[in-house]
Amino acid sequence: MQEMVIYGVSFDMVGKQPIVLLKTAEGNKFLPIWIGHPEAASILMKLQGAQTPRPMTHDLLCDMLGELEVRCTQVAVTELRENTFFASITLVVGGRELEIDSRPSDAIALAVRANAPIFAADEVIAESAIEFEHEVEDTDDVVEKFKEFLDQVTPEDFAAGDS
Repeated sequence: MQEMVIYGVSFDMVGKQPIVLLKTAEGNKFLPIWIGHPEAASILMKLQGAQTPRPMTHDLLCDMLGELEVRCTQVAVTELRENTFFASITLVVGGRELEIDSRPSDAIALAVRANAPIFAADEVIAESAIEFEHEVEDTDDVVEKFKEFLDQVTPEDFAAGDS
């Protein structure tokens, strides 16, 4: 498992689907995960510090966990199977650790609210991550190259492990 950070949320230019872009905490590998519009909005709202008058679904889940004294300690993108990413949410309740199956988008939306670290399995990174050769400090260049990549990529491109 490698720790990941959220590098951003964007849209692929082909299908106009939202993508959450995770980056390895130690390196220049980027993992794009296609997600739904509601989950993209939920992640973006929290990252941008936006407030809503009433709790949204992921806020409600986080509030419920807090009231029940359950902590989300981490989330992980665990595998890619038939073009679908799988994830797990690790919770601690009463000293007991539970692992809950999740979609990556929901796990990430919860992680940003619970300040929980995000991880990805080494196999997922090896199969689906994109590595940039230059340093990430040159953010504008990386973003531009990634946008060019997104203009031509489809989710099916990752099924064959071509990255």
